[in-house]
Amino acid sequence: MTTPSTSQTPERSAGGGLRVVVVGATGNVGTSVVSLLADDPAVDSVLGLARRVPGWQPPKTTWQAVDIEPGGPDLEPLFADADAVIHLAWKFQPTHRPAETWRTNVLGSSRVFDAVAAAGVPALIHASSVGAYSPGPKDRTVDESWPTHGWPQAAYTREKAYLERLLDTYEHRHPEVRIVRMRPGFLFKRESASEQRRIFAGRLAPGRLVRAGLIPVVPDLPGLRFQALHTDDAAAAYLAAVSRPVSGAFNLAADPPVNARVLGGIFDARSVSMPAAPLRAALAAAWKLRLVPASPDLFDAVLRLPLMDCARAHRELGWEPRYTSVEALQEFFAGLQAGTGMDTPPLAGHGTACRPRG
Repeated sequence: MTTPSTSQTPERSAGGGLRVVVVGATGNVGTSVVSLLADDPAVDSVLGLARRVPGWQPPKTTWQAVDIEPGGPDLEPLFADADAVIHLAWKFQPTHRPAETWRTNVLGSSRVFDAVAAAGVPALIHASSVGAYSPGPKDRTVDESWPTHGWPQAAYTREKAYLERLLDTYEHRHPEVRIVRMRPGFLFKRESASEQRRIFAGRLAPGRLVRAGLIPVVPDLPGLRFQALHTDDAAAAYLAAVSRPVSGAFNLAADPPVNARVLGGIFDARSVSMPAAPLRAALAAAWKLRLVPASPDLFDAVLRLPLMDCARAHRELGWEPRYTSVEALQEFFAGLQAGTGMDTPPLAGHGTACRPRG
């Protein structure tokens, strides 16, 4: 268990601007969110909470090392006088021990939610996901009213869906808290490449070989059509939700939806139709042997995710992605080749560290 790194909680600055607390501030989404908050003149201070304090030091930001799991320190004093809490903390591994990820992702999130209400924070912005959605269509888009029961076999989707139910109850118990649920597609940026390789493919995966000309074929699997988004664009939606009086769920994704043909264009490769079963069987065998960390159940979930309609985010958040899904993936794959990361523990890379854009 990690204890707070300092004994005092930063007070609201004399300027009277916004004070925002970001829980899970050093990962893929957190670094982009903190960067935008630090650059926003309406924000006076940012408190970044993470299990380990990073070397990266953006403006107006104070770090605290905090474990949100049960038995961790009291979170309420850290949220005191905050105008908004953005909850991003999530543990993807170990996939072989789902009770451990449940402890962080569900029980830890519940502690965050309770502390927000106890501290009187007026806004809670929660990182949900497209993974919270029940299986849905690939030939049309669905809005935020689509059921959020997840795919029950995969820990990630099961936990995201459970938190949706938890927030349903929380909204009734705490109508004074403005609750925003962000449901982005898959999030990519250059600086997240090393972290995502470790989480999903394993440390031994040859990231430098993921480039055009070295991948001759992309399998065209039934159901392989998903939405992606640059992490910086997702962060812009979080920033808008801090300052705008919005509540409820928001789908976030960029065009075009990604399929085998789009991936083939990125890698200058042919797309070849094939059934999902052989690839799924190979992934399951590698997972059981602990050669890859990604569960085959997550593979099943990805093939069943619906495509999302993002009209509500465009309309109520004034949000438009700057990057296409292809540009986000191209940047991510370039980061894989270079072993790119950042000076934070989750994003530590094997190449030259890159800071997120302001």
